[in-house]
Amino acid sequence: MRLVSNDRIFFTFTILLALAGLAIFSSATLGLLAREGSSVSKDILLQAGLGLGLGFVGLLIAQAFPLKTLKHFAPHLFVITLIFTALVFLPGVGIHVNGATRWINLRFITVQPAEFLKIGVIIFLAWWLTPRTRQLKDYKKGLLPFILIIAIPSAILLKQPNTSTTILIVLTATVMYFAAGAPWRDFGIIAFLAIIAFGGVILMRPYVLQRVETYFNPAAHTLSSGYQIKQSLIAIGSGGLTGRGFGQSVEKFNYLPEPDGDSIFAVFAEETGFIGAVLLLTLFVGLAARGIVIAGRSRNLFNGLIALGFSFIIIAQAFINIFAMIGIIPLTGLPLPFISHGGTALLAVLIMCGFILNVASHKKA
Repeated sequence: MRLVSNDRIFFTFTILLALAGLAIFSSATLGLLAREGSSVSKDILLQAGLGLGLGFVGLLIAQAFPLKTLKHFAPHLFVITLIFTALVFLPGVGIHVNGATRWINLRFITVQPAEFLKIGVIIFLAWWLTPRTRQLKDYKKGLLPFILIIAIPSAILLKQPNTSTTILIVLTATVMYFAAGAPWRDFGIIAFLAIIAFGGVILMRPYVLQRVETYFNPAAHTLSSGYQIKQSLIAIGSGGLTGRGFGQSVEKFNYLPEPDGDSIFAVFAEETGFIGAVLLLTLFVGLAARGIVIAGRSRNLFNGLIALGFSFIIIAQAFINIFAMIGIIPLTGLPLPFISHGGTALLAVLIMCGFILNVASHKKA
């Protein structure tokens, strides 16, 4: 098994992000010491063991898994991940936390199956799009089936509710759809339907409407829905050029909500400053850019769409998280890949990187 030789550059970015992520997470998790009911050592062990340790095992398996076999079983994988994600609705299996049912209780640990649904959707779309590049101009063979494919996982995720992951999957699927040769005519239709769907979500989900209102007028909700973005901006601003010093964040103690979760970039920026934040962004951009290069050099369309889909969903999630923390877009709740709390998320992203490395080993001669 020759892992590094698949693509040394991409593998290096993966290693750097994984190790940096564990260090950043460990520092941010110390902020939980001041809060009741926290188990810092357990959180770090789970992140390192389930996320990083098991994640690299998943990466090794993914980079060695025969792509022809993966293509053959793509529909089965899609169905399995859909069913797995829907299991959260079974009484005694799913866990309801903070108004959402997104986790499965395995007794010794909790798992968020939506992370694996991302993998299933991307692989299935690559399988479905590959033989249909010349048929996509016909909306009956292209646009309509595409919308149906995306609607199925979206319905399950919105039921949880998990709006942010739904948006992320729809964005990634759309990029893959047009990369496969869909006519730009369809872009306007997809954009219109997305606006209508998002409007419906806002009407049905009061918390989404509240986040949008907070985005436009954060000063009006500084003690409620605007509290997190306020504290995030304070943390990032106080970091200055070089930061307070690694591990020296003040905001992670009692002030910043979810310091080890979706607010972790604010903690990192406070500790390492503008320079550290730019370096982290460079790692994410480098990983995605190299992944797209691998996609362009792939031997066939199926391989290329897999590499493109996984590269895009990683960088899109990273930028959505960071943009939310600096107030460019409304808060989403999406974790920062490689870094935020969640062993399942780290395991899933490393499996994605493994498949990209797998594609790298099957490049054009």
